[in-house]
Amino acid sequence: MSKASKIKLYSTKSCPWCVMEKQWLESINVNHEVVYVDENQEEAVKMVKETGQMGVPVTEIKYENGEKEYIVGFDKNRLATVLNVKN
Repeated sequence: MSKASKIKLYSTKSCPWCVMEKQWLESINVNHEVVYVDENQEEAVKMVKETGQMGVPVTEIKYENGEKEYIVGFDKNRLATVLNVKN
């Protein structure tokens, strides 16, 4: 499996699960970008188009081989696996 190279967290300012995931990513020192879809309509449309999801958090994982994966919700187990960290 290819290594994760870029993490993008689609979030809103009012989403408690988004805050928890952001804090978790920071606690394990994972470099990530946070996109607030409630403030960025273009990114919100892109997220829905790519995933079919209206809710957040959605985490976009870009791999070194160019593939993408979307993780819907704060799925700590899946994120830990993808990022190769202890949960």
